[in-house]
Amino acid sequence: SLLQLVYPYDFRLTEKEKTSICYLSFPDSYSGGLGDTQFSFRLRQSGGQRTTHYEDDGEYNREAPLTLQRESAHYFGYVYFRQVKDSSMKRGYFQKSLVLVSRLPYVNLFQSLLQLIAPEYFDKLEPCLEAVCNEIDQWPPPVPGQTLNLPVMGVVIQVRIPSRVDKPGSSPVKQFNQENLLPAPLVLPSIHELDLFRCFQPVLIHIQMLWELMLLGEPIVVMAPSPTVSSEMVLALTSCLAPLRYCCDYRPYFTIHDSEFKEYTTRTQAPPNIVVGVTNPFFIKTLQHWPHILRVGELRLSGDLPKQVKVKKLAKLKTLDTKPGIYTSYKTFLHKDKTLIKRLLKGIQRKRPSEVQSALLRRHLLELTQSFIIPLEHYIASLMPLQRAITPWKNPPQVRPFRQEDFMKTLEHAGPQLTCVLKGDWLGLYRRFFKSPNFDGWYRQRHKEMTQKLEALHLEAICEANIVAWMKDKSEVEIVDLVLKLREKLVRARCQHLPVKEETLQRVGLYIETIIGSLPEDLQAVLHHH
Repeated sequence: SLLQLVYPYDFRLTEKEKTSICYLSFPDSYSGGLGDTQFSFRLRQSGGQRTTHYEDDGEYNREAPLTLQRESAHYFGYVYFRQVKDSSMKRGYFQKSLVLVSRLPYVNLFQSLLQLIAPEYFDKLEPCLEAVCNEIDQWPPPVPGQTLNLPVMGVVIQVRIPSRVDKPGSSPVKQFNQENLLPAPLVLPSIHELDLFRCFQPVLIHIQMLWELMLLGEPIVVMAPSPTVSSEMVLALTSCLAPLRYCCDYRPYFTIHDSEFKEYTTRTQAPPNIVVGVTNPFFIKTLQHWPHILRVGELRLSGDLPKQVKVKKLAKLKTLDTKPGIYTSYKTFLHKDKTLIKRLLKGIQRKRPSEVQSALLRRHLLELTQSFIIPLEHYIASLMPLQRAITPWKNPPQVRPFRQEDFMKTLEHAGPQLTCVLKGDWLGLYRRFFKSPNFDGWYRQRHKEMTQKLEALHLEAICEANIVAWMKDKSEVEIVDLVLKLREKLVRARCQHLPVKEETLQRVGLYIETIIGSLPEDLQAVLHHH
């Protein structure tokens, strides 16, 4: 496979990235199917950080949900692949892919965009891409909470960019402001949410187990008949912890040519915390030492409940012709939830549309995650120092350490049983969760937010204080020290975008000027120069 064209021309990729993108843009096991397919991949950036077009990454990432952050070390690839009969080609068919590369996980937006562009591109080639890129260059940057109208090729795509303050589980606002757009816009109900019901069809009765495996950051291989099925299943799995962020690595589609192939297939160390989607049967051999392997067939929505895969022992994986199933020896901590399956079955009997079933499924997973996380949120909130411990002339107090045993004690009267009917070994699940990258990521994020909140409260306390009274019995050294400390605080507040009112920052700035003004002139000059 050959990289024929990169647009815009100034987009720099390393040779390693170009090679990986080439391999990831084509199915790596022959499927006789002709026609068009779409799938996604995720690629580790190679060779140092590069500056992005958007220097406001920080601003976007502060307002976007944690699950939709712009990635700094990975690219997403969105692929539109075409295979048609062509007797002039040596193989007897022609294969081409159009790939959109982005740092944003907006799978629905970018795949919808490719559905518009790719058929035109295969027909008219480069001039078409140039025109499209010129249109996309005019698009506004994504601002969380805003609804954007994005014109391309005579169509206007309308999407809302989710925001961190959205209530989890609330569906996006349906009635968009149509502004009498003509032609009527192509409205995408969500920028990133997949049809979960369709993706999870063959494993609906095992949703609970899959949720636990994802929560614990376990290594999982998804073996699928095509990159479309593998990438949808992997993305569906990584989305099922929302609003908790899945902090491990994941590859919606992975080939034997990948630069990480050796790293993932080595037997000298335990498999990494990653979900990887593959289609090449060769992987059954190279990854059979992984603890959890999910083998799925083609996804087809039929009128009744699709055949559900069985949980099987890993030893059964030997043959090349591996039957669909979840190959694992994992025992779930929680008991199965029969009500969800009953509801979904009822939906199938009543011929409910797939998006209604998906909403049910998403709501179920959200409630499960929230039941698990709420006790953790309560406990971590109790580690915040009392507001009265924050005094203007001392460094702000620190967040108290997270002690797992103390947390476990809170579960008796304030555990998940308050919001969740599921019985099982919740304590065992928490203990195992503490060892996972997902706990680490959640804890760091919360700790950072709390530390910033303390910094902000400290600045407010300084604002309320009587500086003149404090200065009365202080030496010049102490006063100069205070000026330097306050300055550093101001700089930090602005750099880290602490949650502080602008007027507070301005008042602290005035304080600094006042204090400097009370010092001898030679010192004033030094401090102004500093």
